[in-house]
Amino acid sequence: MIDASNLFLYVNDPRASARFYGEVLERPPVEADAGFALFALSPGLGLGLWRRDGVKPTPHLRSGGNEIGFKVADAAAVDATYERWAKMGIPIALPPTDLDFGRSFVALDPDGHRLRVYAKAEG
Repeated sequence: MIDASNLFLYVNDPRASARFYGEVLERPPVEADAGFALFALSPGLGLGLWRRDGVKPTPHLRSGGNEIGFKVADAAAVDATYERWAKMGIPIALPPTDLDFGRSFVALDPDGHRLRVYAKAEG
């Protein structure tokens, strides 16, 4: 059996992206240099920010085709996170909205990667 251990985002500037994710995740990276930064998310899972021009083979897709989901406790937590991120000046692609699965909003990181904060509907 193989377990996933890291998610990688290809970014233009890992240091700038590490500053962004440090604020969003409210924790420092566990590793950071000019070409790569790594954040511990949950036990056994990390978020790697890899300088786009250092990835082999060269990626052909740009950002925005996927999302990172951040599950929070309830709809109030979705709204509170939205308010905090909006005050930080983070671009918002979708304001808090009630969808078929629950309440959600979508923000964008400096490279246009989508970050979905959501809470599942009760019931």
